[in-house]
Amino acid sequence: MKIKTIESFCTEFVGFVRVTAEDGTQGWGQVATYNADITAEVLHRQVAPWVLGQDTADLDDLLDIVTEREHKFPGSYLRRAMAGFDTAVWDARGKRAGKPVVVLLGGTAGTIRAYGSSMKRDITPIDEAERLKRLRDEKGFDAFKFRVGAECGRGRDEWPGRTEEIIPTMRRELGFDVDLLADANSCYAPARAIEVGRIMEDNGLCHYEEPCPYWELGQTKEVADALTIDVTGGEQDCDLAIWARMIDMGAVDVVQPDVCYLGGISRTLRVVRMAEAAGLPVTPHCANLSMVTLFTMHLLRAIPNAGKYLEFSIEGPDYYPWQEGLFVRSPYEIADGKATVTDTPGWGVEIDPDWLERSKYRQTSAE
Repeated sequence: MKIKTIESFCTEFVGFVRVTAEDGTQGWGQVATYNADITAEVLHRQVAPWVLGQDTADLDDLLDIVTEREHKFPGSYLRRAMAGFDTAVWDARGKRAGKPVVVLLGGTAGTIRAYGSSMKRDITPIDEAERLKRLRDEKGFDAFKFRVGAECGRGRDEWPGRTEEIIPTMRRELGFDVDLLADANSCYAPARAIEVGRIMEDNGLCHYEEPCPYWELGQTKEVADALTIDVTGGEQDCDLAIWARMIDMGAVDVVQPDVCYLGGISRTLRVVRMAEAAGLPVTPHCANLSMVTLFTMHLLRAIPNAGKYLEFSIEGPDYYPWQEGLFVRSPYEIADGKATVTDTPGWGVEIDPDWLERSKYRQTSAE
């Protein structure tokens, strides 16, 4: 299959991508969220010239060609743009075959256990516990993630004592029938990270995410070696060489690639294979309800080393107003704490025409 046009539909926060093949087959994908309008510029200027008119059968090799031709730009924006192309090609493949992407990946449609992922720090521990209990009762979630420390906080808490309060509060209020996960978002140096991890262990938590600055792999390994709780990370990393180093050195117990940050499904599968060889589970990062969570649902139903859960954002329009009105029908219904991958061809989603009409449009075609 050769792609003749790439179209982007963007706001500042979300950028959808449509590819059209020479035979007319179309597919939808998405660049990474946030500054999506900048990423779309990269897509058209630095990805499209190397992929249009080229055979997409070996998508790994084609994406490597983009990396090689753009070797002076090895960072995040190039990968975020590549993700838009990659995920749209997977959708086109599925529609051409009449199968959902999950089947193309070797899996099956069906349900997947989700954990309710809170993004909030500006909330008291008891108020956070109360809202998670409501979601437990309404949606059937039996696992939740909450926030500790301050984002890239240099050891500071969101306010003094919040972390020491929220960990036991969540366990007391939600009980031991609920799995509890916590995310420090690169807050701590190792000594403090280990102190906080001990509190988590004392309260039966099972997942400690990004305890140290994510780029300091040696610090993260120090924490992982000191604790019995699973130390997790990787969401920000888009360089496959860094992934190889992270896994080889045993910096984390669970890997968390983000499909859109990393460069798409194809590159994420490479990380999955690295982790499988090392005996590590994969619990991808997907912290909003754009298409990234849908990509992750299909992936987790197909890979042999899938982690226990799908990350599922519980934040609504008060936190993510830009999530509203993206799809004709939401692909994100939760029942009994589970999301469902359908057997609709491709990603099985339809972008809302009204949203597309309001977005910034651009097209690049093969010469």
